[in-house]
Amino acid sequence: MNADDFDNINVYEALVKCEVQMSRHHEIVVSVSGGSDSDIMMDMIERTKKPYNNIRYVFFDTGLEYAATKRHLEYLEKRYGVTIERVKGMPIPACIKKYGQPFLSKHVSDMLGRMQAHGFKWEWFDTVEEMRKAYPDMPIGTLRFWTNARKNGSRSMFNIDWHPDLKEFLVENPPQFKIGSQCCTYSKKKPAHEYRKNCGADMDCVGVRRAEGGIRAANYKNCFTPGDDLDHFRPLFWLTDEDKRDYEKQFEIVHSDCYTKWGFQRTGCVGCPFNIKITKEIEKVEQYEPMMAKACKTIFKDSYEYTRQYREYHAEKMARKKQPEGAISVFDYLKELPTEQIGEREAEQ
Repeated sequence: MNADDFDNINVYEALVKCEVQMSRHHEIVVSVSGGSDSDIMMDMIERTKKPYNNIRYVFFDTGLEYAATKRHLEYLEKRYGVTIERVKGMPIPACIKKYGQPFLSKHVSDMLGRMQAHGFKWEWFDTVEEMRKAYPDMPIGTLRFWTNARKNGSRSMFNIDWHPDLKEFLVENPPQFKIGSQCCTYSKKKPAHEYRKNCGADMDCVGVRRAEGGIRAANYKNCFTPGDDLDHFRPLFWLTDEDKRDYEKQFEIVHSDCYTKWGFQRTGCVGCPFNIKITKEIEKVEQYEPMMAKACKTIFKDSYEYTRQYREYHAEKMARKKQPEGAISVFDYLKELPTEQIGEREAEQ
């Protein structure tokens, strides 16, 4: 590779870093998701791999996958002349039944699930000390979450007030269904961990970018984490959205129909309630894969409805703060909207 062949120096540097890591490792596991970041990562590895590299491309099937994604995996296999191994963990429907439905975000779901497991009565507590007296066995992280203990002079994504009015909503409208964040753990993370352990890999690669934001990206400070037996490499970590577009253009990257025909900006687990644009996503799925949309509405039914109620509640709170006395409530306006539009209206504000 020559830097002069690249209009974007960040793309060149990312490929150089990838080549360095490929030269230092032999048994490499690459997690392929069928998403746009994963597509670029796979292309980078194919361009920088060495003759002695034994590369295992693996797709962890959650049991709830787009047909468009499966078609794209076949395209990738043909383009690069490789095999992408399909590995199945606990199917998402089974995870939901056993561990609960995801709600709002992974961290929120984890915290609320723990609270439910300790018999929490959805009471208002302002301090960790006060809450610990009532629930002495509850994990300290959960106590801090509910009481907004992580301040440090600013809001924290690990506190419940990161989501405005959520605490008030939960106290006034306690959840009537089981909440949990473990569907990712048992459908993807645990199978991935077991696979890497059993195949004797010395490095694994995942398509995490710092620019994507969220807790997943916040868990990492750089593109490489050494381990005792297994190193972890994130080839795209430093690429911005603009860098990503430049890479796609230079190397003619083709993404799945989810991007090119449906118009998705990113894909995650199918129908996941963590997606702030889930209402719009489901509308697209109904158009292109109606049976999948029906399945999602059944599996995540309670979470979809509870999310709608929370967004409606928050919208009403915001309206009361902004509107003069006697003004028409946004709640009355929202009642006139079709249910599927409410989440999108709130997201647009």
